[in-house]
Parts: sequence; structure tokens; C-alpha cells
Amino acid sequence: MTYITEKEVKKISFREIKATKANLLSLQKKLSFVSKGESFLEYKREQLIFQIKKHYKDYKTHRKKFVDLFRTSMIKLNLSYKEMGKQTFTLISKLSKIQYKPYINIMYLKKIGIIIPQIEYKLIQEEFLPAYSFEGTSHYLDDLSYLLKDFFESLLVLAEKEEVMLKFAFNFKKINRRINGLKNIIIPKLTSDIKEIKAFLEENERENYVRLKKIKDLINK
Repeated sequence: MTYITEKEVKKISFREIKATKANLLSLQKKLSFVSKGESFLEYKREQLIFQIKKHYKDYKTHRKKFVDLFRTSMIKLNLSYKEMGKQTFTLISKLSKIQYKPYINIMYLKKIGIIIPQIEYKLIQEEFLPAYSFEGTSHYLDDLSYLLKDFFESLLVLAEKEEVMLKFAFNFKKINRRINGLKNIIIPKLTSDIKEIKAFLEENERENYVRLKKIKDLINK
């Protein structure tokens, strides 16, 4: 589908159009094309509204899950930090970092003409060494280590779904603006020009008819 740019709108809106049959046919073709474009954009807007409604419920569910995980993780982190102290906690954190390597792959899919991301995430354990012993560590640290895996997975899922919602919203706004431009500027201007040219041509035809009739009467006399 070809869209009319802002520059082309200005050309259509502000140039002087000569009242000829050729220009009338040209404007009627443009009006027909623009009307089809408006119908196509309205259909695309309806599809976007359907997709936004469909994904919004899923987005809200994952957002709630992420917020709950984040709150619980922060509580466990604070309690672990209090019981163990800064030095021990930092040392265990550095040892854990050696063992795990995150793998992230971002792919892009096209859905109803919109490119949306898809994130693949894996946490690969390269070294199977104990990061800490039970002696001198908090039991909250065990809970935290399990929570953090779910936390990062939930974070990436939420990021993916949020990006999809933003893409849909941005395209909806863009399409809505184009539809308003067609409805409120281009179509009324083309309709007005067609009406003016038709009125001018009809008036011209009447004048020619009267002129020819007078010439005929003069010839007959």
C-alpha cells in the first residue's frame, strides 16, 4: 500500500488546478485511490486494536509476576546482606559469577507488518563448584539464589512483551494520524476541487450552448 507523504499533501492542497476534463478525471482517480487507502488503514487499525487488547492482558499478568518477584528478591537480598555482611556477600557474588554464563539471543519477527522482538534466554552453568558453604552464610541466600533465576527470566519476558505493546501503540498512533490526515485534509480538498471543476465545466457548457443557439438563430435570420 502506497501512502501519501506530507509533501504530496501540500502539492494537492495548495497548487492551482486548471478546470479541464483531464484534470477532473485525474482528481477523481486520486480520490478513489485515497478512499481505498483510507479503508485499508482503517482495517489495519482494527487489526492493531485487536492485537493490543489480546496482548495487554498477558502483559499485565507478567508485569504483576515480575513486580512480586522483584519485591521478594529485594527482601531476601536485604536480609542476606544484614546477616552476612558486605564482605562475605560480595565474595560469594564474585564466585557465583565465575560459574554461570548468561546466553541471550534476540530475534525479530514480522506480525501484521510490525517487526517485534523475541528474546531467547539461557543461564549456562560452566563450573560446578560450590559458591559458598552452609557455615557462615544466611539461609536467605539459598532462597535468593533460586529466586534470582526466575527474576531474570521474568525480567526478559516482561521486556519482550513491553516492547511489543510499545510497537503496537506507536503504529496505532501513526496510522490514526494518517487516517485523520486523509479524512480531514486530503479527501475534503479533493472533493472540493472536483466539485468546483464540475461546476465550472457545467457553466461553460451552458454558456457554449447559449452561444451556439444564438449563432444558429442569427444564421437562420
